[in-house]
Amino acid sequence: MFAFIARQPILDGEKEVYAYELLFRDGVANCYPDHADDDKAERMARETLKLGLDDISCQKTAFINFQRDTLLKGLPATLDPQTVVVEIEEPGTTNHGLLEACKQIKNMGFQLAIDDPMLEQDAHGLLPLVDIVKVDVGQHKHQHIAQKIPGLLNANVKLVAEEVETQQQFLTYKNLGFDYFQGYFFSKPESLAGGQLPTSKLALVQLISEASSRSFNIDSINEIIERDVGLSYMLLRFINNPLINKRYKITSLRHALTYMGEVEIKKFIALLALANLTDDKPMELIHMSLVRARFCDSLAKEKAFGDNPPTGFMVGLFSLLDALLDQPMKELVEKMPIVDEVKFALCGGQNDFALFLLLARAFESATWLKVKRVSDALQLDQKRVHGLFNEAVLWGNSVRQTISPHFPKPHVQ
Repeated sequence: MFAFIARQPILDGEKEVYAYELLFRDGVANCYPDHADDDKAERMARETLKLGLDDISCQKTAFINFQRDTLLKGLPATLDPQTVVVEIEEPGTTNHGLLEACKQIKNMGFQLAIDDPMLEQDAHGLLPLVDIVKVDVGQHKHQHIAQKIPGLLNANVKLVAEEVETQQQFLTYKNLGFDYFQGYFFSKPESLAGGQLPTSKLALVQLISEASSRSFNIDSINEIIERDVGLSYMLLRFINNPLINKRYKITSLRHALTYMGEVEIKKFIALLALANLTDDKPMELIHMSLVRARFCDSLAKEKAFGDNPPTGFMVGLFSLLDALLDQPMKELVEKMPIVDEVKFALCGGQNDFALFLLLARAFESATWLKVKRVSDALQLDQKRVHGLFNEAVLWGNSVRQTISPHFPKPHVQ
């Protein structure tokens, strides 16, 4: 179990999550931590919610980096070869001990991945054992990568393009033969065409308006939701999620209001609207929005901000709206009936809500120094902040599983 951990998604050619790379704050260079002789990390983590590997990877494959010394000593017995890919960071020259350790790892049933930053292919002697090669496409010119790829394809390995930050890069390296893509290209607008929201989405905008209002008109919300059987069904699935509601079966919006209260219902109405605003985007975009929403909501509570309307939740939930709708954020927030403080933060303004988003992004990129710096600026304890983010990950995983059966697969060019 781990208290200080982050993850980065690895998507396939259809922009579905294939795996997450796990990044450990306690480990050297974000590698799997070796705490055999170190009680300090355990003392730090004792009061922080810990996550298992399945929790952080949301039941997907987990790529985990290991230092040479850890590999030579042997992998932890708790790791499952069915769900973990063992990654060797920049192997360089390979001695006999490392080669034998990698053979043992393969015999245990693990897949083996290597970072090949210099595209030296088999200069380290590991390629016959390797299942996956990761290439940092930001470090090399396209022409150089294109020249080296045939040799890797002939070696019958899967290829992961790292540091993919634009849609054009995704398409370029997909066409070049890469299988998987790591980077936040999917969280940016593919184009910025502008324009009006489709008429079919206006009811969702009405829901956002109701969720963002200080007042609560249940009759108006009922009327909107009852027009769409799909919305009604999904709202009840959200509210009856075991992580949120373990005791009562909720059968209507009015019943939910009685049991959960106005503020919590507003959050789920906003979430429901966001999940249905777009039809052809990666599910990971919604998932990131969920985690950010819960995290920013928790930070707002820590800072004792008012929660009606739930502005912390809203700023996290709508922080990727430009990528979801391929429209400039400044234009979108003018069309969306959300409070001014949220609009200001979403458009790059500097306030506490903007710091919440900065902190969420620091966790997503495992920029631990920035996590510390922003936590200090907010006058929040780092251990507490880590615990809040871990809680947000668990909550986001649970809600994602509720949404997934009803969320269409993205259209990929």
